[in-house]
Amino acid sequence: MRILLGVGGSEESLQALQQTVERAVAAGDDLTVAILEEVTGERSADDIEADVEAELDAHDLEAEIRHIEGNAGSELVSIAESEGFDGITLSGGTTSPMGKIQLSSTAEFVLLNSHVSVTLIR
Repeated sequence: MRILLGVGGSEESLQALQQTVERAVAAGDDLTVAILEEVTGERSADDIEADVEAELDAHDLEAEIRHIEGNAGSELVSIAESEGFDGITLSGGTTSPMGKIQLSSTAEFVLLNSHVSVTLIR
């Protein structure tokens, strides 16, 4: 499968990176990592890229790394559909005190607009 992974600056995004890389190695998936410039938070895109490269190296996995500027959700959906990806993976938000899932605006946009499978990692 061709998987497009969106990674921002949150701890949840880094956990999604780790789990997705492990799955890609186990399943033989073709992984592309998209660093979401819009949602890097306090971490720089270069710091995130260094984390991505370290995770890929730790699992001896080669993957394309891209930097996505502009509206992250829209760009992820556009890239996935125009380039024939089988799925989009990204961190899936948090749980409210009432037990309801709280999605980021990026995750919500991708879920509502993507025509390819979307995997949220929590």
